[in-house]
This record gives sequence, C-alpha cells and structure tokens, in this order.
Amino acid sequence: MDTYTHGHAEPVLQSHRWRTAENSAAYLLPSLRPGLDLLDVGCGPGTITVDLAARVAPGRALGLDVSPDPLPEAREAASRAGVEVTFAVGDVYALDLPDASFDVVHAHQVLQHLTDPVAALREMARVCRPGGVIAVRDVDYAATTWFPLDDGLDRWLELYGQVARANDAEPDAGRRLLSWAHAAGLRDVTATTSSWCYATPAERKWWGDSWAGRATASSFAEQAVAYGLSDPEELDAVAAAWLRWRDADDGWLGMLHGELLIRA
Repeated sequence: MDTYTHGHAEPVLQSHRWRTAENSAAYLLPSLRPGLDLLDVGCGPGTITVDLAARVAPGRALGLDVSPDPLPEAREAASRAGVEVTFAVGDVYALDLPDASFDVVHAHQVLQHLTDPVAALREMARVCRPGGVIAVRDVDYAATTWFPLDDGLDRWLELYGQVARANDAEPDAGRRLLSWAHAAGLRDVTATTSSWCYATPAERKWWGDSWAGRATASSFAEQAVAYGLSDPEELDAVAAAWLRWRDADDGWLGMLHGELLIRA
C-alpha cells in the first residue's frame, strides 16, 4: 500500500491551494477544448481540477483522490466557481471506470508518491479514449535550488528524500517520467519541463510558512521521526531554516518539474 509522504495537514493543503491550471498544468492547456471529458487523478483540494473543468465544459469532469479528506474543500471550490465537477475517492491502480471513458486523464504530483508508477500509467491509459491525452507532471526534488544557502535547507532536502524513499516513493520523479511511460508501453510522448519560482515577499511567506509548518506538523514530520531519520529538535531546526529563507530580502527558490503529454 502506498504511503503519502505529505499527508493532508493544513500546511500541506495551504500549498496545494496555490496550484492553478496556469501555474501547474500550462503544458496541457493547448490540448483542451469545450466538450472534452476530463479525469483528474489525485485532485486534492481541487484547485487545478476546477480550472481544467472550466476549460472543457460542458464536458464531464471527475476528480479522484485516494483520501476523502480534501474532497469537501474541492466540492466547495467547484461550487464557488460555478463549475460542474464530481469528486470521489478512487484508486489510480484500479479505477472504477470503463475503458476509453475520458478524453483527458491528468495527474499532478501523483506518480512521485506511488510504489508502482508504471502500473498507474497503464491504468490511466486504459481509461483514456483513442486520440485522447494523458498528462502527468512531477517535481524533481534533487533539482531544487535556493538562495541564500543554508545548512538547514540542505538537511531538509536530504531528509525529504530519505522519508520519501522509506515510503518506496521517488522524490526525483521528474527525470524519470519518460522512462516510466516507455515501461508502460506508451511511446507517443512529448516530454517538457517547467519550474516554480518563489522570490517575492508574498511567495516566500507562502512557501516558507507552508514548509515550516510541514517540518513539524505533517505526515512528513511524523514519518521522519517514526522511521528514525530525524527527531523533533532537528525538525524544529529545519522549520527555523525555512523561516530564515522566508524573511531573507534576497530569498529565491526554484523547483524543476518534468511533464509528459502522452497520446493514447
């Protein structure tokens, strides 16, 4: 069974709420048009799902997440936007959906958390109609970089990788997406990259506060201690490093992502 490294604590959802189609799925947008049926796997609080659903309306939109926890917030987001979206619990390895039932199958920051991303891609391809598109995007943590340099952030990156791999997940998924698609028998693939950059005071506050909170009060923190990889004192030091970065007038952080558009 897969273990979600982040969990759904408030500092995590704070991060997920920032995500939109524009900042997290721009590579997919040219492939969308009204009337397409869309499946969003790993929808979380639904901010990307709602954006995508608005672009394919009146096509059907379904958001699935392995946990029920973020789905009430996702439904509220759809209601506020006036967009018709169905949200439900679902398993990417065994989608309770017919073959060839969606034109677009999307997953953002999902494959990195799975013990078998190749099986997940095969299942996503199963429910995609011929001529449709499967779109996946995942960060590559090892390619994350920041300024000012800080030993506490160096330890954060090392520790995050250790916790993720203890969960049989792959924190450097971005560089592996193409190989996973080929292993799943998917060859009509366009691979690209894009990045997130946090540099303004507002961006630093949002991202720094989120990770300072995650370092001490999230599934990641609990797992780091439970696996014997860290302790509360060190996690407090990691949180303090994030707050130093947040408050630095010249603070900057970039996160590289791999992306695939796969034609079914």
